[in-house]
Amino acid sequence: MNDETTQLTARVVRREMHSSRAVPSAVAALLITLICLYVMLEAALKALGQDPWLLSPEGAGEWIGGVPGSTEPTLLAAAGALVFLIGLIFFLNAVLPGRLARLSIPNPRAAVVVDAEVLASSLARRARVAAGVAPEQVIVTVGRRIVDVQVRPTSGIPVDRDAVLAAVEDDLRRTSIDSMPEVRVAIAPSGVIGQ
Repeated sequence: MNDETTQLTARVVRREMHSSRAVPSAVAALLITLICLYVMLEAALKALGQDPWLLSPEGAGEWIGGVPGSTEPTLLAAAGALVFLIGLIFFLNAVLPGRLARLSIPNPRAAVVVDAEVLASSLARRARVAAGVAPEQVIVTVGRRIVDVQVRPTSGIPVDRDAVLAAVEDDLRRTSIDSMPEVRVAIAPSGVIGQ
């Protein structure tokens, strides 16, 4: 496979594993556009000698300048906290990686991305078979670095933790996912009756 194809495959895998920033970007752009259009409208009305549509530029300046003195401090603090929270949400959306619950499987011919829920389902089936329990007695969560397997045994029938761990690790090795996560197996101290 040539270098250009490898780069393209890596770009496709990255795009599939990270969330799009299109919606927050569009919302931010729309808000800024609406504010700028409103300011332009008021400035144009002022230049033409017309009455302001909502608030004249001078009136807006006076109102903003008088807000700290004429507003209840708790209301001012709440409004400041709200503006800060909205800004923080936009900032974190821009800075954080936005990884989706997906894992990549290296393949020389194609870009392969697996949803974490699909992998968790496969691992839960393998853990269930190794533990000899019913499907509802095994819960598997898959993260980027950790696969957490929780097993509730049937009352009176012990579960071999090492056998479950080996089965899950073997299934992970067979999938060949990129950056193999650590597997943790927890056996519940109390069992389920009648399974």
